[in-house]
Formats: sequence, C-alpha cells, structure tokens
Amino acid sequence: MMTELFEVIEPPVGALPARARLRSDAGVLSLDGTWQFFWSPTADTGKDPADPGTTWDTLPVPSHWQLHGYGSPAYTNVRFPFPVDPPYVPEANPTGEYRRIVRRPRDWRGGRVLLRFDGVDSWFQVWVNGEEVGRASGSRLTVEFDVTEQLTGGDDVLAVRVHQWSFGSYVEDQDQWWLSGIFRSVALLHRPEGGIDDLFVVAAGDGSLSVTAPVPVRWSLDATDIQPWSAEKPALYRLSVSTDAETVSLDIGFRTVSIDGDRLLLNGAPLVFRGVNRHDIDARTGRAVSRARMEHDVALMKKHNINAVRTSHYPPDPYFLSLCDRQGLYVIEECDIETHGFQLVGWRGNPSDDPAWADVYLDRMRRMVERDKNAPSVVMWSLGNEAGWGRNLAANAAWTKGRDSTRPIHYEADEEGVSVDVYSRMYPTYEKLEAIGQGLGPAPELPMIMCEYGHAMGNGPGGLADYEAIIDAYPRIAGGFIWEWADHGLLRDGSYRYGGDFGEPVHDGSFVIDGLIFPDRTPSPGLTELAAIKTPVRLSFDGDDLFIENRWSFTDTADVVFAAAGENLDVPVIPPLSSYRLTGVHSDVTATHDGRVLSRARRPPSVVAAVVRAGRSIPRPDRLGPFPLAGLTLDAWRAPTENDRFPGWDGEVSMEEQWRAAGLDRLVFSPGRGRYQPAGLDSGFEVDCRWSEAGGGIRLEVDIARLGEWQLPLPRLGIALALRTPDPGSVVFEWLGLGPGESYPDSRAGVWHGEHRMSVREAQTPYVVPQENGNRSEVTRMSLAVPSGKLEIAGDSPFDAAVRPWSTAALENARHADELVEGDVLWVHLAAGVTGLGSASCGPAVRPAARFQAARVRLAFVFTTLTS
Repeated sequence: MMTELFEVIEPPVGALPARARLRSDAGVLSLDGTWQFFWSPTADTGKDPADPGTTWDTLPVPSHWQLHGYGSPAYTNVRFPFPVDPPYVPEANPTGEYRRIVRRPRDWRGGRVLLRFDGVDSWFQVWVNGEEVGRASGSRLTVEFDVTEQLTGGDDVLAVRVHQWSFGSYVEDQDQWWLSGIFRSVALLHRPEGGIDDLFVVAAGDGSLSVTAPVPVRWSLDATDIQPWSAEKPALYRLSVSTDAETVSLDIGFRTVSIDGDRLLLNGAPLVFRGVNRHDIDARTGRAVSRARMEHDVALMKKHNINAVRTSHYPPDPYFLSLCDRQGLYVIEECDIETHGFQLVGWRGNPSDDPAWADVYLDRMRRMVERDKNAPSVVMWSLGNEAGWGRNLAANAAWTKGRDSTRPIHYEADEEGVSVDVYSRMYPTYEKLEAIGQGLGPAPELPMIMCEYGHAMGNGPGGLADYEAIIDAYPRIAGGFIWEWADHGLLRDGSYRYGGDFGEPVHDGSFVIDGLIFPDRTPSPGLTELAAIKTPVRLSFDGDDLFIENRWSFTDTADVVFAAAGENLDVPVIPPLSSYRLTGVHSDVTATHDGRVLSRARRPPSVVAAVVRAGRSIPRPDRLGPFPLAGLTLDAWRAPTENDRFPGWDGEVSMEEQWRAAGLDRLVFSPGRGRYQPAGLDSGFEVDCRWSEAGGGIRLEVDIARLGEWQLPLPRLGIALALRTPDPGSVVFEWLGLGPGESYPDSRAGVWHGEHRMSVREAQTPYVVPQENGNRSEVTRMSLAVPSGKLEIAGDSPFDAAVRPWSTAALENARHADELVEGDVLWVHLAAGVTGLGSASCGPAVRPAARFQAARVRLAFVFTTLTS
C-alpha cells in the first residue's frame, strides 16, 4: 500500500516551536475573508500550488466547505466513519485547494514574517509561490510557519491544500460533526529583530509575579492594590513587557490552584466547578464560531450561574479564553486528542500506547500548553478525552508537569491516578458518586470531579438536584460539568438537522442534540433548571424560618437583596461559604443580585383546592366553554423523550421498551366495559367517567384502576381532551401552579408557584427532536381562552397539565420540528401524575421517587364557561 504524506505519523513539518499567544505592537495582517477555492472528492486535485486559482469558486475563511455545498456533514459519536486501519484513510479523501494573494506590508522592515493558522481540519500543506513551506495536523491547534524567505514584497500566491482525512483523524474522534477546511483565523505576523517571541507569566494568589522570557525584557504592571482572580471576581491587571524592538501586553490574574489532601482549592478556598462542557458549534457555521457568538454564550453562562467550562475535547479559539479571563469562568483546557473509535475494536492499535505516535501526542500537548499558559482562567490541563490509556498520555502528563507546575493535570481514563492530580468520572450513578465522596474506590487521596454528567439530550436532564445534594455533602467532590452546553443541530432548509439527515451511511442520529441551549441559542428548560440548582445564594424554608446559604467562595451577600411580599428583609451580610437563619418569615422570598433573581423560596402551601360537590348527573357534554368537545380518552402514554429511549447506566431495559411491552402505546377502548387494553395482554385500565352539574359549571369525576399485576411506572395517568378550535396555537393558556416553564418530578427547581400566562404555542418546548414536553406541575386551576370565550378548569386536588396544538401521536411520529403541523384541535392533558426525566441517554435512569406508579387514581374537575 502506498503511503501518502497525510498518512505519515509525524508532528508538523517546517513549523516553528509552539509559543504563547501575545498581544503585540508588532504588525498583524489578517488573512480572513474571501479565498479562491477548488474542491476535489479525492486527494489528487490536479492543481499546481503555484496556480492562483483566479477562475475558481470562492469560499470564506474561516468556514467549513461542507456548509457551503461541497460534500456533506457527517456525525458520529464513537465510530470512525472509515475502516479502522491506522494510519491509512479512505481513497475517497475530499480535498480543498485554497488560494490567496498576499503582500508583505511595506512598513514591516527587517525581522521575520510568520504565517499563523489557528485551526485547519484535518491535515494541510502550505506553499508560497509554489515553494513548499510546511505541513501540519492538529485541527484545533495553532501552528506557525516562517515565510520570510518566500515573500517577495509583491503579490505572492499563498496556497493551502487541506485533506478531510489524515492520520490525525484517528486521534480526533470527538463526538461531533466531521467538518473540514480552514475554520479558524489565518494571519501574517511581523516579528522584529530583538522582539519577544515567548513569555511565561506566573501570577500567584499571594500577589507574587514571575516573568520569564527568552530575551532580556523590561516589564511594568498597571496595579496599585492587587486582588486575587476568581470566576466570582475576575480581577485582571495589564502587564506590559518590552524590549527596544517590541512591546507585548497581557491581562494577568493573580491566583493559585492547589490541592490539599483530597480538596481542590483556589486561593486557599474550595474550588467547586459548576460547569458545562463546550464544543465549538454554530448552527450556520459549524466550528467556525464568531466572536459575537462566543460573547453571547459566555454572557448566557454567567447569567445562568455557570462558573466553569471544560473545552471538550480540544483547545478553543483563543478569543474564548480571553472572554473567560475577563468575565470569570474557570477552564479545564483539553488537548486535541480522542481515539474513542478504537474502543469498538478492543482498543487494538490505539495510538495512545503506540511509540510511533509519541511525538504527535507530545506536539499536541505542547502546542496547547504553550499557547495558553498565561491565561488565568485555565486552572487545569486535560490530556484529552476517551483515548484509553498508554505511555504517550503518561509522557504528556510528565512533560506538562515539568513545564507548568501551577496547574493540576486531568484525564478521566487514568482511573488509578498514576499521572493525574484529580480523580475524574463520567456520568456516575448517585450511589457511585456518594461512595466516591466517602473516599471509596480508586485514588481516594485525590479530589474528584465529574468531567461529564447530566446528559442534556432532549427533555432533561432530570435529577440534577440530587447530584447537587451529593456534591454539597462531600468536600472531596469538586463539582462537575454538564454534557453539554449547546445542541449541535445544523440549519438546513429552515430546520435543524442531525446525524443521518445528510445521507451518512454511518451515523449516531440525534445523539449530537444534547445541549442546554437550542441551536438558535435559546435556553432550554434544562438550563433554567441548572441555574436554579447552581445558584450561589440558596433559599429554603424550615417552618417559619428562612434558611439562607451563601455558596460563593469569595463573595459576601452585601449586594444581594432579599425580599418578601414586596418588602426588603433585614438580613445581615453573610460571609462566603456561610449560612444564616431568619425567623418569622410568612411569605415567599426572592434573592436578587444585580437585578437578576438568584433564588426563590416558596412557603409550603397551607390550603388545598376547593372541592365542588357533584349535582345532577348528565351525559357527556358536546361543548366545554367555547370549544366543541371532539373526544375524551384515557391518557397513559407520552411521546418518548430521548432519555426514555435508553436504559441508563444503572438499568437494563429502557422506559420506552417497558411501556411498549405493556402496550401503553396501543390501548384499545371497550365502551361497554369501560376498559382500555392492548391486544395480546390481559393488563390495562378500568376507567369510570361521571359527568354532573356543578353550580354554574360541569363536573367530571374520573376513577382509573390498573388491571393486572404489572408494577412498572407509567409515563402519565389521566385524561386527554380534544377541543375543536381553528387556531389551537393561539389559545391563551393561564394556570395557577408551577411555572412559567415546564416541570417534571425530578426537574422543577427552576419554576415557582404562581399565576402564569402564555399562548399554547409558547407553552411548547421546541426540542430539535419532537418529544414529550410542556408539562406543568401542581396545577389547581387553569383556563383556555379564545376571542369568543374562556374555559376554566379547576381540580379537586393539584394535577399535571399540558396543552398542545398537536396530538401525542403526531409528536411521537415527528423526527424534526418542522414536521409538526397545527390542525384544528387543542389537546388538553390532565394527569394525576407523570414520570420524571432522568438522564438515561447517558447516565442514570429516573430515580424511583420520580416515577409515577399509582395503581388507582381519582381525578375530579369543574369546567366553567367564562367571558374572555
């Protein structure tokens, strides 16, 4: 077999040594913009590197060629989309030829000129005027070439040939879209003689400062009163470093990351990650993420009480780290290494333990550490992700500790703690996490983090509050990172697409739609839930006592306003990591900081819904309020959530499989017997509905009893009403209960009890993959209004409610949001209870306490017609 250059296992050839990212007064010329472009389905493009490509197509840089009509995106989670035969790749190796005319600026006198690429996927060669400059892999890593001798001072032809597949693809299997091209910025840099090529600044939390440079330098610090840096108080100071030829500047933060026994500390205080995993992703541009998008995301993270990011699973655009420095986010920065696909072949041939790959591994680690070693937000280095274990990862850890002793090392697969400084697990069950907190299992002497947990796929994750309780209970556990920040839906034809939507023969479907924000950056209910659970100031009631916890490590509550019933409460300043008990509080309380509600506490309700007694029996009415009643049926099914479709790491059979086996999705009504049963089974439900007069309204009493011995939890149990109306999405939905967002038994921290109002259309949660959504809990009264009138529904006891402009069957059958079409029926779901969400798509299933398992329920509602 002939080996192509892109199949040669080697670090970049012709590249300069890795160095720090510095802000300099030396010249920088951006090469972002429009390039000439030619695409070939194979590696043999037939194009001469000296050809300027004047007649070719054009392509923006940064971008991915698949998102501009050249080839197609493809998504896999673990599997390589090509045969596992390292370092060889398919003959069909799509390749892009890029051309750009460059001219060295006239004022760049003397010195050197460097050509910098911040991200090219996955392997590329560079020429200037037909002369080869170098070649490189490491898609999400910066690489620089010296092009001083190749530039003429006139119009020079810069040629870049990019191959989609290379030996590097085997170590870049990172659960994301396979997308190719020059997707980060390109620039020419002027390096003056006697300039500052590199700099290593160590600014400790005690105010001490060390500046190391390869040449003698002068430095000055713009500071009078040094305050330590943290995510809570991201104090930065401008450091200027000079020679006669150049001045560079850095924004530095003084902080010390340390480990004391099994405790992770920042500046001597507990460091607890309330974090998310973050991929580079934009629905329109893929991994070519704009600065505006990054700024928006960081602001959204801060707004939702997120204090940390794990850069899964590669170094981010350097601008993202500068935002984390300024806005205050702790960062675990991860090397561009993942070989997950080798797991499916028993880790045979895994590069992590192959000496032939040692230099490639070390080069990738070095380029990450050197580029970002001065970023105060980076508090930990990660060797990579899901790459098994082996000598190359151990060597990377050893080199990194020798280069930078100020940051701990992370890698989840080093279970025994041989090379790392923290013990890390993914998606532990609650029981496993509690055991770890108690010091049981491997590496008990190390702090522990969950590098991934709370899989935010579809409707969920549920059970986050239970995780938080364990984190709070055990100081060894330094928090964790939700998987993940954003859905990876790609916008195509007005809808968001996922794996398989682009004709991929091998794909992992919607497993890439697993974020806390939707592809359009709208927060999901999961993010609202997370924000409430991760709040730095937590409120709760104990009888008439209000319990206030300050969970900040460095900030007191001097700027927090506590209020109840429209009046501010007299609460003393609570120091960091302290609590206070306020007696005699008789109404709901909010804690507000900077105009943002951090926490709410609801007093336990002291009243229950009034019971209206039944009057004269009547037949089923033809109308309820302004709506013709088109149908009433038992409601014991839901459009499965993504989490319903998986058994979870602590289960064997998924909820969906259990429910379908019990026939809950195919119940048939026998009117004469009042029974709902599936074919082939003797189980089911016996339902008795009784209508009667109730003052000025109509009362419905429903008794539901299970038939058979089965004990499985139910998706929901209640009734569904089909109400005719020409525009169901515009119906106004008001309710007294938990809201305004959706809620489930294991996901209700982000909602509160009160009066809420929105349209039926607004009450739907637009999950990329349609599924169960929009449930409202603890409802005692609700109404549905159209211009011609209003229907009020009051329950004898609190109930779960969902209103939809489409049926459960339509919701279940749609695979994309644009397949849901409103008709002329409003579906109203009234339930005695529902099962929670869990995180079974990757993690634990729904906990027993959040499963609805009643064998017999009674529901009673009064329907009253009101004027709108």
